[in-house]
Amino acid sequence: MSVLHADEWDLEELARQTALQDYRLPYGETDGLPVDKRDYETPPELLNLVKLAVRVSGMDAGVINIITADQQHQIAAVGVDAGVCSRDDSMCSKVFRSGSITALADASLDPRFADNPFVNGRIADVRAYASVPLVTGSGYALGTLCVFSLRAIGFGVEQREGLEILARQVVEVLELQLTTRQLVEALEVVRRSNEDLAGFAARVSHDLKNPLTAILGYTELSEQDDDVEPSGPAARYFSIIRGSASRMLSTVEEVLEFSRIGGTISRRSVRLGTMVNAVLQDVLPLSSAYDAVVTVQDAPLLVDQAQVTALLQNLVSNAIKYSADGRPPRIEVLASVGETQVLRVVDHGRGIPAEDRTRVLEPLVRLQRDGDPAGTGIGLATCSRIAAAHGGSISLAETPGGGTTVTVDLGPAA
Repeated sequence: MSVLHADEWDLEELARQTALQDYRLPYGETDGLPVDKRDYETPPELLNLVKLAVRVSGMDAGVINIITADQQHQIAAVGVDAGVCSRDDSMCSKVFRSGSITALADASLDPRFADNPFVNGRIADVRAYASVPLVTGSGYALGTLCVFSLRAIGFGVEQREGLEILARQVVEVLELQLTTRQLVEALEVVRRSNEDLAGFAARVSHDLKNPLTAILGYTELSEQDDDVEPSGPAARYFSIIRGSASRMLSTVEEVLEFSRIGGTISRRSVRLGTMVNAVLQDVLPLSSAYDAVVTVQDAPLLVDQAQVTALLQNLVSNAIKYSADGRPPRIEVLASVGETQVLRVVDHGRGIPAEDRTRVLEPLVRLQRDGDPAGTGIGLATCSRIAAAHGGSISLAETPGGGTTVTVDLGPAA
Protein backbone atom coordinates (compact mmCIF):
# COMPACT_ATOMS: atom_id res chain seq x y z
CA MET A 1 0.00 0.00 0.00
CA SER A 2 1.33 3.46 -0.92
CA VAL A 3 2.19 5.86 1.90
CA LEU A 4 0.19 9.09 2.07
CA HIS A 5 1.71 12.36 3.24
CA ALA A 6 -0.17 14.29 5.93
CA ASP A 7 -1.75 16.78 3.52
CA GLU A 8 -2.79 13.99 1.13
CA TRP A 9 -4.23 12.04 4.06
CA ASP A 10 -6.24 15.09 5.20
CA LEU A 11 -7.68 15.60 1.71
CA GLU A 12 -8.62 11.94 1.41
CA GLU A 13 -10.21 11.95 4.86
CA LEU A 14 -12.18 15.08 4.00
CA ALA A 15 -13.48 13.43 0.82
CA ARG A 16 -14.38 10.30 2.82
CA GLN A 17 -16.34 12.31 5.37
CA THR A 18 -18.19 14.12 2.58
CA ALA A 19 -19.14 10.79 1.02
CA LEU A 20 -20.17 9.46 4.43
CA GLN A 21 -22.73 12.24 4.87
CA ASP A 22 -24.64 10.97 1.82
CA TYR A 23 -25.63 7.81 3.66
CA ARG A 24 -27.48 9.76 6.41
CA LEU A 25 -26.66 7.22 9.08
CA PRO A 26 -27.50 7.99 12.75
CA TYR A 27 -24.60 10.25 13.63
CA GLY A 28 -23.24 13.74 13.09
CA GLU A 29 -25.14 16.17 10.86
CA THR A 30 -26.98 15.94 7.56
CA ASP A 31 -27.50 19.12 5.56
CA GLY A 32 -26.48 21.05 8.68
CA LEU A 33 -29.10 19.35 10.88
CA PRO A 34 -28.30 16.81 13.62
CA VAL A 35 -29.36 13.24 12.92
CA ASP A 36 -31.39 11.91 15.84
CA LYS A 37 -30.37 8.33 16.58
CA ARG A 38 -33.80 7.68 18.07
CA ASP A 39 -35.25 8.09 14.57
CA TYR A 40 -32.97 5.39 13.18
CA GLU A 41 -34.13 1.78 13.08
CA THR A 42 -31.42 -0.71 12.25
CA PRO A 43 -32.42 -2.58 9.09
CA PRO A 44 -32.98 -6.29 9.85
CA GLU A 45 -30.69 -7.13 6.92
CA LEU A 46 -27.76 -5.53 8.75
CA LEU A 47 -28.56 -7.27 12.03
CA ASN A 48 -28.79 -10.63 10.27
CA LEU A 49 -25.40 -10.08 8.62
CA VAL A 50 -23.84 -9.28 12.00
CA LYS A 51 -25.41 -12.41 13.52
CA LEU A 52 -24.00 -14.47 10.68
CA ALA A 53 -20.57 -12.86 11.12
CA VAL A 54 -20.56 -13.83 14.81
CA ARG A 55 -21.55 -17.39 13.95
CA VAL A 56 -19.03 -17.76 11.12
CA SER A 57 -16.17 -16.43 13.24
CA GLY A 58 -17.06 -18.20 16.48
CA MET A 59 -16.85 -14.88 18.36
CA ASP A 60 -19.02 -13.66 21.25
CA ALA A 61 -20.11 -10.37 19.68
CA GLY A 62 -20.14 -8.37 16.48
CA VAL A 63 -20.88 -4.83 15.34
CA ILE A 64 -21.06 -2.63 12.29
CA ASN A 65 -18.99 0.47 13.00
CA ILE A 66 -19.32 3.77 11.17
CA ILE A 67 -16.27 5.95 11.76
CA THR A 68 -16.67 9.70 11.51
CA ALA A 69 -14.10 12.46 11.94
CA ASP A 70 -14.00 12.07 15.73
CA GLN A 71 -16.25 9.16 16.74
CA GLN A 72 -17.10 5.52 16.18
CA HIS A 73 -20.83 4.72 15.95
CA GLN A 74 -22.17 1.18 16.15
CA ILE A 75 -25.28 1.09 13.94
CA ALA A 76 -25.90 -2.64 14.38
CA ALA A 77 -24.74 -4.85 17.24
CA VAL A 78 -25.09 -8.48 18.36
CA GLY A 79 -23.86 -9.66 21.76
CA VAL A 80 -23.33 -6.12 23.05
CA ASP A 81 -25.36 -2.93 23.24
CA ALA A 82 -24.71 -0.55 20.36
CA GLY A 83 -22.75 2.46 21.52
CA VAL A 84 -20.57 5.41 20.61
CA CYS A 85 -16.97 6.03 21.52
CA SER A 86 -14.29 8.49 20.51
CA ARG A 87 -12.28 7.74 17.40
CA ASP A 88 -9.12 7.80 19.52
CA ASP A 89 -10.46 4.94 21.67
CA SER A 90 -11.73 2.91 18.73
CA MET A 91 -9.77 -0.19 17.76
CA CYS A 92 -11.21 -0.25 14.23
CA SER A 93 -10.17 3.36 13.55
CA LYS A 94 -6.56 2.13 13.54
CA VAL A 95 -7.12 -0.31 10.67
CA PHE A 96 -10.32 0.57 8.79
CA ARG A 97 -8.38 2.29 6.00
CA SER A 98 -5.89 -0.52 5.58
CA GLY A 99 -7.81 -2.04 2.68
CA SER A 100 -7.70 -5.58 4.09
CA ILE A 101 -8.96 -7.68 6.98
CA THR A 102 -7.26 -7.52 10.37
CA ALA A 103 -7.64 -10.79 12.34
CA LEU A 104 -5.91 -11.36 15.67
CA ALA A 105 -6.18 -14.32 18.05
CA ASP A 106 -5.09 -12.04 20.93
CA ALA A 107 -5.19 -8.27 20.39
CA SER A 108 -3.26 -7.65 23.63
CA LEU A 109 -0.14 -9.03 21.92
CA ASP A 110 -0.35 -6.56 19.02
CA PRO A 111 1.44 -3.21 19.65
CA ARG A 112 -1.32 -1.31 17.81
CA PHE A 113 -3.90 -2.42 20.39
CA ALA A 114 -2.05 -3.37 23.58
CA ASP A 115 -2.74 0.02 25.22
CA ASN A 116 -6.24 0.44 23.75
CA PRO A 117 -8.94 0.91 26.43
CA PHE A 118 -11.04 -1.86 24.85
CA VAL A 119 -8.10 -4.24 25.36
CA ASN A 120 -6.31 -3.10 28.56
CA GLY A 121 -9.37 -3.26 30.79
CA ARG A 122 -10.31 0.41 31.03
CA ILE A 123 -13.41 -0.22 28.87
CA ALA A 124 -13.21 -3.95 28.08
CA ASP A 125 -10.83 -6.89 27.86
CA VAL A 126 -11.04 -7.82 24.17
CA ARG A 127 -8.74 -10.61 23.05
CA ALA A 128 -9.82 -12.23 19.76
CA TYR A 129 -10.54 -9.49 17.24
CA ALA A 130 -11.30 -9.27 13.53
CA SER A 131 -12.15 -6.17 11.52
CA VAL A 132 -13.04 -5.90 7.80
CA PRO A 133 -13.19 -2.45 6.15
CA LEU A 134 -16.53 -1.45 4.61
CA VAL A 135 -15.37 0.03 1.30
CA THR A 136 -17.88 1.54 -1.13
CA GLY A 137 -17.75 1.22 -4.89
CA SER A 138 -16.24 4.71 -4.96
CA GLY A 139 -13.35 3.53 -2.79
CA TYR A 140 -14.32 5.20 0.48
CA ALA A 141 -14.09 3.26 3.75
CA LEU A 142 -17.20 3.96 5.82
CA GLY A 143 -16.18 1.87 8.79
CA THR A 144 -15.90 -1.84 9.59
CA LEU A 145 -17.65 -5.11 10.18
CA CYS A 146 -16.07 -6.14 13.48
CA VAL A 147 -16.27 -9.31 15.61
CA PHE A 148 -14.54 -9.90 18.93
CA SER A 149 -14.36 -12.05 22.03
CA LEU A 150 -13.00 -11.77 25.58
CA ARG A 151 -11.07 -14.99 25.03
CA ALA A 152 -8.26 -15.74 22.62
CA ILE A 153 -9.50 -17.54 19.47
CA GLY A 154 -7.60 -18.23 16.27
CA PHE A 155 -8.94 -17.40 12.79
CA GLY A 156 -8.82 -19.91 9.93
CA VAL A 157 -8.81 -19.12 6.20
CA GLU A 158 -12.50 -19.95 5.81
CA GLN A 159 -13.47 -17.67 8.68
CA ARG A 160 -11.50 -14.79 7.19
CA GLU A 161 -13.07 -15.32 3.76
CA GLY A 162 -16.54 -15.56 5.31
CA LEU A 163 -16.11 -12.25 7.12
CA GLU A 164 -14.88 -10.56 3.95
CA ILE A 165 -17.92 -11.80 2.02
CA LEU A 166 -20.27 -10.59 4.75
CA ALA A 167 -18.58 -7.18 4.80
CA ARG A 168 -19.26 -6.81 1.10
CA GLN A 169 -22.90 -7.68 1.76
CA VAL A 170 -23.08 -4.97 4.42
CA VAL A 171 -21.82 -2.42 1.90
CA GLU A 172 -24.43 -3.59 -0.63
CA VAL A 173 -27.22 -3.04 1.92
CA LEU A 174 -25.92 0.47 2.72
CA GLU A 175 -25.60 1.25 -1.00
CA LEU A 176 -29.14 0.00 -1.62
CA GLN A 177 -30.46 2.25 1.16
CA LEU A 178 -28.63 5.20 -0.39
CA THR A 179 -29.86 4.44 -3.92
CA THR A 180 -33.46 3.99 -2.74
CA ARG A 181 -33.43 7.31 -0.90
CA GLN A 182 -31.87 9.09 -3.89
CA LEU A 183 -34.52 7.59 -6.19
CA VAL A 184 -37.34 8.73 -3.90
CA GLU A 185 -35.87 12.23 -3.75
CA ALA A 186 -35.38 12.30 -7.54
CA LEU A 187 -38.99 11.26 -8.12
CA GLU A 188 -40.15 14.02 -5.80
CA VAL A 189 -38.06 16.54 -7.76
CA VAL A 190 -39.59 15.27 -11.01
CA ARG A 191 -43.09 15.52 -9.53
CA ARG A 192 -42.53 19.10 -8.45
CA SER A 193 -40.92 19.90 -11.79
CA ASN A 194 -43.93 18.52 -13.67
CA GLU A 195 -46.27 20.59 -11.51
CA ASP A 196 -44.17 23.69 -12.18
CA LEU A 197 -44.15 22.89 -15.91
CA ALA A 198 -47.92 22.53 -16.01
CA GLY A 199 -48.36 25.82 -14.18
CA PHE A 200 -45.85 27.57 -16.44
CA ALA A 201 -47.47 26.17 -19.58
CA ALA A 202 -50.89 27.28 -18.40
CA ARG A 203 -49.67 30.83 -17.75
CA VAL A 204 -47.78 31.06 -21.02
CA SER A 205 -50.63 29.58 -23.05
CA HIS A 206 -53.04 32.10 -21.52
CA ASP A 207 -50.67 34.95 -22.34
CA LEU A 208 -50.26 33.72 -25.92
CA LYS A 209 -53.80 32.60 -26.69
CA ASN A 210 -55.38 35.97 -26.00
CA PRO A 211 -53.34 37.96 -28.55
CA LEU A 212 -53.53 35.12 -31.06
CA THR A 213 -57.30 34.99 -30.74
CA ALA A 214 -57.38 38.74 -31.23
CA ILE A 215 -55.21 38.47 -34.34
CA LEU A 216 -57.52 35.80 -35.78
CA GLY A 217 -60.60 37.87 -35.00
CA TYR A 218 -59.31 41.05 -36.57
CA THR A 219 -58.00 39.12 -39.59
CA GLU A 220 -61.40 37.59 -40.24
CA LEU A 221 -63.04 41.02 -39.90
CA SER A 222 -60.51 42.48 -42.32
CA GLU A 223 -61.15 39.74 -44.85
CA GLN A 224 -64.86 40.61 -44.73
CA ASP A 225 -64.25 44.33 -45.17
CA ASP A 226 -65.74 45.70 -48.39
CA ASP A 227 -62.54 47.66 -49.07
CA VAL A 228 -60.50 44.43 -49.34
CA GLU A 229 -60.53 42.96 -52.83
CA PRO A 230 -61.04 39.15 -52.56
CA SER A 231 -58.46 38.55 -55.29
CA GLY A 232 -56.10 41.33 -54.28
CA PRO A 233 -52.75 41.16 -52.44
CA ALA A 234 -54.27 42.35 -49.12
CA ALA A 235 -56.67 39.39 -49.07
CA ARG A 236 -53.74 37.05 -49.73
CA TYR A 237 -51.74 38.60 -46.88
CA PHE A 238 -54.68 38.30 -44.49
CA SER A 239 -55.04 34.64 -45.47
CA ILE A 240 -51.36 34.02 -44.68
CA ILE A 241 -51.70 35.81 -41.32
CA ARG A 242 -54.80 33.82 -40.41
CA GLY A 243 -53.13 30.51 -41.34
CA SER A 244 -49.98 31.29 -39.36
CA ALA A 245 -51.92 32.46 -36.29
CA SER A 246 -54.16 29.36 -36.44
CA ARG A 247 -51.16 27.05 -36.56
CA MET A 248 -49.50 28.86 -33.68
CA LEU A 249 -52.68 28.71 -31.60
CA SER A 250 -52.94 24.99 -32.30
CA THR A 251 -49.31 24.51 -31.21
CA VAL A 252 -49.88 26.43 -27.97
CA GLU A 253 -52.93 24.31 -27.14
CA GLU A 254 -51.07 21.06 -27.88
CA VAL A 255 -48.10 22.08 -25.72
CA LEU A 256 -50.51 22.89 -22.89
CA GLU A 257 -52.22 19.51 -23.27
CA PHE A 258 -48.84 17.74 -23.33
CA SER A 259 -47.80 19.43 -20.07
CA ARG A 260 -51.04 18.40 -18.36
CA ILE A 261 -51.02 14.74 -19.36
CA GLY A 262 -49.05 12.04 -17.59
CA GLY A 263 -49.63 12.90 -13.96
CA THR A 264 -52.07 11.22 -11.61
CA ILE A 265 -54.54 8.95 -13.39
CA SER A 266 -57.98 7.79 -12.31
CA ARG A 267 -58.71 4.28 -13.57
CA ARG A 268 -62.26 3.20 -14.23
CA SER A 269 -63.90 0.42 -16.18
CA VAL A 270 -64.80 1.60 -19.69
CA ARG A 271 -65.34 -0.15 -22.98
CA LEU A 272 -62.97 0.49 -25.85
CA GLY A 273 -65.95 0.93 -28.21
CA THR A 274 -67.29 3.79 -26.09
CA MET A 275 -64.02 5.70 -26.35
CA VAL A 276 -63.61 5.02 -30.07
CA ASN A 277 -67.18 6.25 -30.76
CA ALA A 278 -66.37 9.49 -28.95
CA VAL A 279 -63.20 9.85 -31.02
CA LEU A 280 -65.07 9.24 -34.29
CA GLN A 281 -67.48 12.05 -33.45
CA ASP A 282 -64.58 14.42 -32.80
CA VAL A 283 -62.71 13.53 -36.01
CA LEU A 284 -65.84 13.26 -38.22
CA PRO A 285 -64.89 16.16 -40.55
CA LEU A 286 -61.41 14.66 -41.03
CA SER A 287 -62.60 11.08 -41.56
CA SER A 288 -65.34 12.22 -43.98
CA ALA A 289 -62.86 14.22 -46.04
CA TYR A 290 -60.66 11.13 -46.45
CA ASP A 291 -63.49 8.53 -46.65
CA ALA A 292 -61.83 6.74 -43.74
CA VAL A 293 -63.13 3.43 -42.41
CA VAL A 294 -62.46 2.78 -38.73
CA THR A 295 -63.35 -0.57 -37.13
CA VAL A 296 -63.08 -1.51 -33.47
CA GLN A 297 -62.79 -4.81 -31.64
CA ASP A 298 -64.57 -3.94 -28.40
CA ALA A 299 -63.18 -4.92 -25.00
CA PRO A 300 -63.49 -3.73 -21.39
CA LEU A 301 -60.51 -1.73 -20.12
CA LEU A 302 -59.49 -0.36 -16.72
CA VAL A 303 -57.94 2.98 -17.66
CA ASP A 304 -58.18 6.73 -17.27
CA GLN A 305 -60.98 7.34 -19.77
CA ALA A 306 -60.14 10.96 -20.58
CA GLN A 307 -56.45 10.28 -21.18
CA VAL A 308 -56.93 7.11 -23.25
CA THR A 309 -59.61 8.85 -25.33
CA ALA A 310 -57.06 11.59 -26.06
CA LEU A 311 -54.51 8.91 -26.97
CA LEU A 312 -56.96 7.24 -29.37
CA GLN A 313 -57.84 10.57 -30.96
CA ASN A 314 -54.16 11.27 -31.66
CA LEU A 315 -53.52 7.81 -33.11
CA VAL A 316 -56.69 7.65 -35.24
CA SER A 317 -56.15 11.20 -36.55
CA ASN A 318 -52.56 10.35 -37.49
CA ALA A 319 -53.65 7.15 -39.21
CA ILE A 320 -56.14 9.12 -41.32
CA LYS A 321 -53.83 12.02 -42.17
CA TYR A 322 -50.86 9.79 -43.06
CA SER A 323 -52.84 7.42 -45.29
CA ALA A 324 -51.39 6.06 -48.51
CA ASP A 325 -52.01 8.18 -51.59
CA GLY A 326 -55.05 7.17 -53.61
CA ARG A 327 -56.50 4.77 -51.03
CA PRO A 328 -59.16 5.53 -48.40
CA PRO A 329 -57.70 5.01 -44.92
CA ARG A 330 -58.56 1.68 -43.28
CA ILE A 331 -57.89 1.61 -39.53
CA GLU A 332 -58.45 -1.15 -36.97
CA VAL A 333 -58.53 -0.51 -33.23
CA LEU A 334 -57.96 -3.68 -31.19
CA ALA A 335 -57.45 -4.58 -27.55
CA SER A 336 -56.29 -7.69 -25.72
CA VAL A 337 -56.71 -8.05 -21.98
CA GLY A 338 -54.67 -10.53 -19.91
CA GLU A 339 -52.32 -9.71 -17.05
CA THR A 340 -51.78 -6.43 -18.89
CA GLN A 341 -54.00 -4.39 -21.19
CA VAL A 342 -52.65 -3.96 -24.71
CA LEU A 343 -54.20 -1.60 -27.22
CA ARG A 344 -53.32 -1.66 -30.93
CA VAL A 345 -54.12 0.85 -33.66
CA VAL A 346 -53.37 -0.63 -37.08
CA ASP A 347 -53.25 1.42 -40.27
CA HIS A 348 -52.23 0.71 -43.84
CA GLY A 349 -50.82 4.10 -44.69
CA ARG A 350 -47.38 5.51 -45.42
CA GLY A 351 -45.62 3.84 -42.51
CA ILE A 352 -42.61 5.01 -40.53
CA PRO A 353 -39.02 3.87 -41.30
CA ALA A 354 -37.58 1.52 -38.67
CA GLU A 355 -34.78 3.95 -37.80
CA ASP A 356 -37.31 6.70 -36.96
CA ARG A 357 -39.84 4.73 -34.88
CA THR A 358 -38.26 5.55 -31.52
CA ARG A 359 -37.34 9.12 -32.41
CA VAL A 360 -40.88 10.17 -33.41
CA LEU A 361 -42.11 9.42 -29.87
CA GLU A 362 -40.05 12.35 -28.58
CA PRO A 363 -41.59 15.84 -28.27
CA LEU A 364 -41.41 18.16 -31.31
CA VAL A 365 -39.97 15.50 -33.65
CA ARG A 366 -41.42 15.31 -37.17
CA LEU A 367 -40.14 13.38 -40.17
CA GLN A 368 -40.48 16.30 -42.62
CA ARG A 369 -41.32 14.08 -45.59
CA ASP A 370 -42.71 15.41 -48.86
CA GLY A 371 -46.48 15.25 -48.87
CA ASP A 372 -46.85 14.88 -45.09
CA PRO A 373 -49.50 17.12 -43.49
CA ALA A 374 -48.54 19.97 -41.17
CA GLY A 375 -48.11 19.13 -37.51
CA THR A 376 -46.31 20.04 -34.28
CA GLY A 377 -44.65 16.70 -33.42
CA ILE A 378 -46.37 16.57 -30.04
CA GLY A 379 -49.13 14.02 -30.66
CA LEU A 380 -47.09 10.81 -30.36
CA ALA A 381 -45.09 12.23 -27.45
CA THR A 382 -48.39 12.86 -25.67
CA CYS A 383 -49.44 9.25 -26.33
CA SER A 384 -46.13 8.07 -24.88
CA ARG A 385 -46.72 10.07 -21.69
CA ILE A 386 -50.24 8.65 -21.35
CA ALA A 387 -48.91 5.10 -21.65
CA ALA A 388 -46.17 5.82 -19.08
CA ALA A 389 -48.74 7.29 -16.67
CA HIS A 390 -50.60 3.96 -16.87
CA GLY A 391 -47.40 2.08 -16.04
CA GLY A 392 -46.85 0.95 -19.62
CA SER A 393 -45.17 2.01 -22.84
CA ILE A 394 -45.77 2.56 -26.54
CA SER A 395 -44.03 1.05 -29.55
CA LEU A 396 -44.30 1.31 -33.33
CA ALA A 397 -43.95 -1.50 -35.86
CA GLU A 398 -44.66 -2.07 -39.55
CA THR A 399 -48.08 -3.36 -40.51
CA PRO A 400 -47.79 -6.41 -42.82
CA GLY A 401 -48.33 -5.10 -46.33
CA GLY A 402 -47.40 -1.54 -45.36
CA GLY A 403 -48.45 0.97 -42.75
CA THR A 404 -47.90 1.38 -39.02
CA THR A 405 -49.09 -0.66 -36.05
CA VAL A 406 -49.00 1.24 -32.77
CA THR A 407 -48.96 -0.99 -29.67
CA VAL A 408 -49.81 0.62 -26.34
CA ASP A 409 -49.28 -1.16 -23.01
CA LEU A 410 -51.79 0.32 -20.56
CA GLY A 411 -50.67 -1.52 -17.44
CA PRO A 412 -52.40 -4.16 -15.34
CA ALA A 413 -55.99 -5.20 -15.94
CA ALA A 414 -56.85 -5.18 -12.25
